[in-house]
Amino acid sequence: MSVNVLRTADGWYAVREQRAVRVQTAGVTTADLLADRDAVSAAAHSTDPGVPVADLAVLSPVTPGRRVVAQMANFVSHAADAGLDPKRVPLAFFRKASGSISGPYEDIVKPAHVRLLDYEVEIGLVIGAPMQVGTEVSAANLADHVAALVITNDVSARDLQLPKTQFYEAKSYPTFTPTGPALVLLEEGDLDRFAELRLRLWVNGELRQDMPASDMIYRPVEALRALSGFQRLDPGDLLLTGTPVGTALSAPPKPVEILGSLLPAATKWRLFFKAQAKNPKYLRDGDLVEAAVATDDGTLDLGRQRTTVRYAR
Repeated sequence: MSVNVLRTADGWYAVREQRAVRVQTAGVTTADLLADRDAVSAAAHSTDPGVPVADLAVLSPVTPGRRVVAQMANFVSHAADAGLDPKRVPLAFFRKASGSISGPYEDIVKPAHVRLLDYEVEIGLVIGAPMQVGTEVSAANLADHVAALVITNDVSARDLQLPKTQFYEAKSYPTFTPTGPALVLLEEGDLDRFAELRLRLWVNGELRQDMPASDMIYRPVEALRALSGFQRLDPGDLLLTGTPVGTALSAPPKPVEILGSLLPAATKWRLFFKAQAKNPKYLRDGDLVEAAVATDDGTLDLGRQRTTVRYAR
């Protein structure tokens, strides 16, 4: 059975029925913790009463300095909403800056020049063993490479992303990858239920995204098999696996898209962003964004993330 681990400024804690027991480890980084599973197991099965989870100031369970890679348009529902044919969407990746990782309860800070701030709840895969380029990944050995799961929010500055046709800048500002709260350490058989995980995101209590991982186009084994063909991965690295339908950004109706393609690029984007500025789903100052990922029966539960949007002054 999976073990949920939390990180604070003073160490790691294993969660047991809303109480947290300190993990007796010298490990500081996520990679250190993954290498000390015996200590985690000891805490999880300890008779120590621990402390209430609510009393902990929880940080991101993915520690700074790790690679952050993400899959693009990886849900059938999201691809269709973006005007793409899900059957023809290629398996594609992009990078995010490691400095974009923030805690599960920290503010999301919108830079002053960003106009259209969007959200994307995603499941993050945390790598547990070194993966050299050329590593062979299969369903049989997937669990050897994926040690844990986390909730992530792939925050995006759409007005930077779209006209520049690259994702790195638009998704890499500090606080643009809220992560956690829990590092869910997987046990044998847990990944068999990956497709049952349900991704949900609310803004000010309104449910915006709600879809099981079975809607994914490319599952973790396919993603890691492709990624290991050209990208080295190490313990503690993070792979974001895509988001379902329900983001603020949506493709315009086909007639509008066709007309837009006939316009000069500057004119097209000016009109597009003028229309998008009227969309109330983009994140505003003070908005509360909550994200949760779990199987419907709660057997695998990555916790609930709560972040507030703040405009940089």
